[in-house]
Amino acid sequence: MASAESVVRELLDLAQVKVNGPDPWDIQVHNPAFYDRVLRDGTLGLGESYMEGWWDCPAIDQFITRALLARLDEKVKNESRFLLQALRSRLFNRQSRGRAFEVGIKHYDLGNDLYQAMLDKRLVYTCGYWKDAKNLDDAQEAKLDLVCRKIGAHPGIRILELGCGWGSFAKFAAEKYGVEVLGVTVSKEQVALGMELCKGLPVELRLQDYREVSGTYDAVISIGVMEHVGYKNYRDYMLVVDRCLKPEGIGFFHTIGSNRTITRGEPWTDRYIFPNGVLPSISQLGRAMEELFVVEDWHNFGPYYDPTLMAWSANFEKAWPSLQPRYGDVFYRMWRYYLLTSAGGFRSRHQQLWQVVFTRQGNPQPACRLS
Repeated sequence: MASAESVVRELLDLAQVKVNGPDPWDIQVHNPAFYDRVLRDGTLGLGESYMEGWWDCPAIDQFITRALLARLDEKVKNESRFLLQALRSRLFNRQSRGRAFEVGIKHYDLGNDLYQAMLDKRLVYTCGYWKDAKNLDDAQEAKLDLVCRKIGAHPGIRILELGCGWGSFAKFAAEKYGVEVLGVTVSKEQVALGMELCKGLPVELRLQDYREVSGTYDAVISIGVMEHVGYKNYRDYMLVVDRCLKPEGIGFFHTIGSNRTITRGEPWTDRYIFPNGVLPSISQLGRAMEELFVVEDWHNFGPYYDPTLMAWSANFEKAWPSLQPRYGDVFYRMWRYYLLTSAGGFRSRHQQLWQVVFTRQGNPQPACRLS
């Protein structure tokens, strides 16, 4: 029987990655138990062993890109190891109202200092639009303006934003387009800082689950919340939009998407970064919208998430000396791994970024700019 080390080395050869090799995408193994752990625990073991210092890699983003292009994630699967997680996702609603605030507490409430150091000046924590942008600030402003144009923002309309973050869209839309915005989020830290940043504008941010919102609006949007909705709730999300959208209104969502239908998140990311998160597929979102809405535009600019994540990573590295006393070295390795593996996921086209514009059946097609 082949040893765990020889099996892992053969798999890495498929991705042209060497153990202790000279290239920046090669991995340097410090603990020989690494091989057994990766074969037993898959991506969870790969991430945890990096956090614990069992291996290093100068360019994790390049390593992950090569691994995903070689489909190593499909070749190292121990489904029985994660059977309980799979059963839970099937039997229980992991994104229920009772669990909705967990990701806020564990991720978005980590510390505003972290996000202020890592993100752009407007604190946009979603993919930038780099079509004509030269830097992160410009890419995020271009994305916010793109959203406003897609929903036909103009003075006097009311917009409901499900998952508002620190109010970056609300502030931009109120300042540049003269709209009124109500935003909801599950993060108390986002509400506190966001309301301070939006002071004096027709913007209200609430600590509230999206299912609790009432009222009617000219547009109902979300920018980066669908990843937290969960496959059991996509229809409920669309019913909330249906309830809150005026008859002639425009709906919009911006989400990371999966190339295939899944019902649970990637194990390492679920445990350490986004608890209860799961990426939607086109078919899941399409079924959720059936008989409620007409899709007007489905725009994929997933490749732009790679430069967005690399910019966040560069900002994080630059700011780390001031962040280190509060967050510690294990957090550094965890966060670095999160940002760079995510960049590799988009660079390899393993994940997508979709913006979808939709209206009600029977309405004229909106004359909005969609790119």
